[in-house]
Parts: sequence; structure tokens; C-alpha cells
Amino acid sequence: MKNSCLKYFFLCVLLQSISAVLLSQPAGYYDNADGKTGTALKQALHDIIDNQVVLTYSELWTSFPSTDSNADGKVWDMYSDSPGSLPAYVYIFNTDQCGNYSSEGDCYNREHSFPNSWFGGEVYPMYTDLFHIYPTDGYVNNKRGNYPYGTTNSPNWTSTNGSKLGPCSSPGYSGVVFEPIDAYKGDLARTYFYMATRYYGEDAGWPGSDMVTGSQPKEWALTMLMDWHENDPVSQKELDRNDSVFVIQGNRNPFIDNPGYAELIWGSQTGEDIIISKKNEFKIYPNPANKNIIMESPFVSQDNYLIMIYDLSGRVVTRTNQSVTLLNIDTQSFKDGLYIVVIRSGNMIQRGKFIIAR
Repeated sequence: MKNSCLKYFFLCVLLQSISAVLLSQPAGYYDNADGKTGTALKQALHDIIDNQVVLTYSELWTSFPSTDSNADGKVWDMYSDSPGSLPAYVYIFNTDQCGNYSSEGDCYNREHSFPNSWFGGEVYPMYTDLFHIYPTDGYVNNKRGNYPYGTTNSPNWTSTNGSKLGPCSSPGYSGVVFEPIDAYKGDLARTYFYMATRYYGEDAGWPGSDMVTGSQPKEWALTMLMDWHENDPVSQKELDRNDSVFVIQGNRNPFIDNPGYAELIWGSQTGEDIIISKKNEFKIYPNPANKNIIMESPFVSQDNYLIMIYDLSGRVVTRTNQSVTLLNIDTQSFKDGLYIVVIRSGNMIQRGKFIIAR
């Protein structure tokens, strides 16, 4: 092979270049979604990602070393990982597959983060769709069971890395939920956004659950997932995993590539918007803008609030935390077009739009 590459040097370079391109978002992949919002955007994204290679259940085991390998080559388990410190246990691919287990640290298995009972059991391609299936500790996975994700302030069980099981404290639901650690809440939110989009219009007859109707998050869950999505931005782990799954399945998670798609689809559907009096209204000017925009925050100056600006391709253009009521943002690098602004303080949200026109 080495001699062949020397003989056909330029061909080898070309093939290596093609391989490098395939390991990232292809140019034009989301072109058919440009400029769309709401259900039209969801449908367009569905049409882009719905054709995929369907794996067998056993192929999940052989895919995990590519999709969920930590820097040390061990299993990256979001239910046991402790960012910034050593986890209580780690798993070796293939060697530590479940198997029987009686406690944490015994073995890892295939976790359907979107439980398969919610879409009817062993039904393909959902049953082996890598975008919602992760390697996790068998005991913790069993504890999670088919419970929805949520937040709990009074857990009755806590894993070694701080994942919790208990009654839901998220507004709108009071049943038992499983709460992952903060570092992976955004990962799982974008997983659910993928499921809601990939299987949009294909979920008739899905049993659903207290968290979803078919593939679509219920209002309480959508509010929570949007919060998780905004407060835990896309990580390098997710970017790498998205590329790896793309190589295996041939489709991508749009909400990892372009996080703003979530806002463009569901931003006005969450139940957490508040009405702010006109004298404190969220103002953006000049609008249309050229070199800069001024934003007057509707929140008081001592609040620590998050500002996110998205373009209509779903790309995050600006993300910043502020505690001032008047903010001047340089827009000279922004392309002409429409932009969405989301400003959040706690559970209070305001949204706005502005146009760059030169």
C-alpha cells in the first residue's frame, strides 16, 4: 500500500482530501432549509436527514468505538463521566459489554435515550439510530428505565457522577424523572430535537410518553429542553460524534451543526415567555442596521442574562453573558439578512429580530 501511494501520489492526496471533507458537514448540506422557520424548517430538515443507513442491533456495539470513545480510548459514558475529575469507573470497549450487572461499574450497554417503548419497541430505523443511542452503565441505565428526562430537587437515588432520579421539579410535570449532570443536558436536548425532526411525520401510532407525543416534546419538556440547549452549548464531543455517526449512517444532527435551528423551529412555542411592560420592552435599534446595533435589555442591570444571536441558517453568530441594560454590538462582520435574538434571565425570555442591510 505504501509503494502504491508513492506511485500514485496525487491520487492518494486526492483521496485523503475527500476523506477529510467527509468527516465534516458537507458544503450545501442544509441549503434546502435556508430561510425557513417553524414547521417548514422542521420539514425541510427532516427531508435532508431522513435517508440513512439502517444498522443492525449488534452493529451498535461495533459503532461505539468510533462514536463514543474518550481521549484515552475508553468508553465515554455520560451517566458515569465526571468532567474535571476521575470517574468512579471506566469501561473498555468489547471487554466490558453487558452482561449481567448488580451495581454501578459492572458493565456498559446500549442506552436508548429516547426509550424504544415510546416508539413501539424494536422498530427500525429508530431502534438502531445512533443519534439517540449511547453506551452507558447498565445499572444506571436500568435505574433510568423509561422515565422522562427532567430536573429533580429531591432525588431518591443519585449515581456516582451525580445523575439523579426523583420527582420532577420542572414546571408542568410532577412524575418521576431522570436528571443527567449539567455537562450533558445540552447533548440530550439536541438528541431529542433530532428525534423530533428526523421522525417528524413518521410517528403516527407511536405510543409516546409523559414527555413526548409521538416524536414531539410536550410543552413542559420542550421548555426544559430549550433551556438545557441554551445553557449547555455544543461541545467538541458532540461535533466529533456527529461526524462519526455521519460516516456510519450517512445523516447528521442539524442541531449540532446549526444550534440556532432549535430557536427557529420551537422558539415561540415554549411556555416560558413572559409579558414585559412597554416601558421595559426589549428594544433593538437601528433596525435595519449596518455597522452596529444597540440592544436595551428588558431585565434590570443586576441580572446576569444570556444573549444569543442566530442567523437564518441556524448558526450561532454571538453568544454572550451580560449584566448591563444597554449593549452595543458590532455587526460589521455580519452578512446582510435577518437575525434572531434571544435574551434570557432565569426562566424569563424575550425574543427579537433585526436586519442587516447595506
